[in-house]
Amino acid sequence: MSIGAVLAGARQQAGLTVAELSERTKIREPVITAVERDDFSICGGDFYARGHLRSLARALALDPDSLVNEYEEAYGGVRVPMRAAAMFKADTPIKLHEHRTPNWTMAMGVALAIVMVFGLARIMGGPPAAVQTSAKAGPAIPKAPARPAAAVPVTRPATAVRDLVTVKISAKRSAWVNVRDVKNKILYQGTIVKGDSETFKARKKIKLILENAGAVSLNVNGIDLGAPGRSGQTVRRAFGPGVPRPR
Repeated sequence: MSIGAVLAGARQQAGLTVAELSERTKIREPVITAVERDDFSICGGDFYARGHLRSLARALALDPDSLVNEYEEAYGGVRVPMRAAAMFKADTPIKLHEHRTPNWTMAMGVALAIVMVFGLARIMGGPPAAVQTSAKAGPAIPKAPARPAAAVPVTRPATAVRDLVTVKISAKRSAWVNVRDVKNKILYQGTIVKGDSETFKARKKIKLILENAGAVSLNVNGIDLGAPGRSGQTVRRAFGPGVPRPR
């Protein structure tokens, strides 16, 4: 049975449509359809084809190494043509909240309305009652100065989240990566191309799967760790807050 037939059978047995499998793996539907027909030309080359096979195998509970080995035996000596449109869909990294610019026009309008109301009240109501009372009563007797109120300690919010983990991945050559948080939620899955970098933030732990580990360098919590492995090697790493220690 061919590679494509194995994948198609596993997907159907799992009760998944091509669209549902695309959503799980972040691989475009046309690519999955072509692979199930044993057409790897749309993958963009051998490197990306192997990455697609590993992602599909994991999502369908198949052995990724077995599928990749079968692909190597069948296509290892044949150069698969590359298509420019063959790319992974990457999940969007964690987004920060936007800061909105204050509406100064509205604030000035409200302030002007308050001033106008206060002015009309002064004009229509005559001089303030305090002034009239002072004129009739004569010189005011000075009061003893009030004691200053005790200072209330101000509790400032923490400036940093203690259990925050920050991982920056920089690609010296193209490499496929999978990034998950402590609950195994996918933060990113796809290929980081040469010269690009991606930064991820999560609470408590960030877990990585890196293919072609020698092609990337890691910076964890502001500390440069360099390449996590050798070229062509697949490694798994996990990092927590503070000084980076792979877990």
